[in-house]
Amino acid sequence: MMKSSLMLAGAAVSAMAVAAATAVAQPAGTGATANYWMSAETASGFAAQAQAAQGGRSGMLGALMSGRGQSQSYVHNLNLQLASPRRAAGEPSAEHLPPTSLGAGPSLPLVTPQGAPPRDPRQPVPGIADGQARGRILIYWGCGERARAGQPFEIDLARLSRGDVPAAMSGVNFRMMTPPSASGAGTYGEWPNARSRTTVPAGGSLVGDHVVRGNYAPEMRFSLAQGQDFLPPIVLTSNSPAASGAVPVAWRPVTGALGYFLMASGAREDGTIVMWSSSEVQAQQMAFDYLAPEETARLVQQRVLLAPQTTQCTIPAEVASSVQAASLMMNAFGPEANFSHPARPARAPRGWAPEWTMKLRTRSTHMGMLGMDMEAMMSGRDTREAPEPPAERRRRRSLNPLQRILGQ
Repeated sequence: MMKSSLMLAGAAVSAMAVAAATAVAQPAGTGATANYWMSAETASGFAAQAQAAQGGRSGMLGALMSGRGQSQSYVHNLNLQLASPRRAAGEPSAEHLPPTSLGAGPSLPLVTPQGAPPRDPRQPVPGIADGQARGRILIYWGCGERARAGQPFEIDLARLSRGDVPAAMSGVNFRMMTPPSASGAGTYGEWPNARSRTTVPAGGSLVGDHVVRGNYAPEMRFSLAQGQDFLPPIVLTSNSPAASGAVPVAWRPVTGALGYFLMASGAREDGTIVMWSSSEVQAQQMAFDYLAPEETARLVQQRVLLAPQTTQCTIPAEVASSVQAASLMMNAFGPEANFSHPARPARAPRGWAPEWTMKLRTRSTHMGMLGMDMEAMMSGRDTREAPEPPAERRRRRSLNPLQRILGQ
């Protein structure tokens, strides 16, 4: 039940994001300009363990639940997306030639997907928009030992699925980013893909000279400098329950981060979903994806995101103590690097459009369990409980927290 509850929570959040973000999404570019985006993520927690297990999802789960996995602190994830107004004369072909410092090989092929284009992330999520959702979500917000007055805010999923959006949700206004996609492009290519799934090593760097070329887009040449690279990983220094039941979470400063967002979610035994965010104001939309620097600055000013100098936040006892187990997710939003050819003139005329544009966007993420560290999870020990007798410890290993959440 926990697995389905958390999936439903994610779907509900996506549906809320649809209502809030569709009208204010930032387009990747239109007209005769070819647009290229590089999305660089540093991921710690479950993502690092997944790569260490070297077996995909099943390998990760097996390693985490048996304690056989090897510790790996973080991984680098890179996504490349090229959309051009041109149509290739023959078979579409494009590639990205990265600097050797990336450690991912001399060429990253940008493959054009076959079949139906990917689903627009702004479209309603099945199970929410079809009117079949049932249950409720309790939403808390703000850092502190105890929940603020007036919390939680309750959402009835059945009413939400029928389009009855509570008035308190109507003011949410995240300006989400819309990267290049096959939709609306003459030709589109991406990496990684079925032909090339090379991983970027943790020590890989984007700094250096880059070339993007192909038969449906102009050649792009640009150079990334220090500070235009993967962000450092999020490293938690505290994630243990206090005597009050609250969980103080602390982390090392992430160099280059412009703002932070934390979220915790879990489910009660009756199926009620409990969600919390670090926003100091009521905000039902969750900051899961990349954000543009100007949007990050705006949300920091509005106290939706934590300021970049913040290094701690306490999840209230009402949240941490009321669920069977809760996931903990954290985003550190980083800067961008933008290039175009030709460069935009100081007084660009109306309708001016470059031959191509390139955007590098960055973030650092962490996903784990609230009140537990990875070492405890690998051993099957729940850090929220007092030391147990050997027999009880063996029983708990068979009921690993990850196993309870994912229903394995």
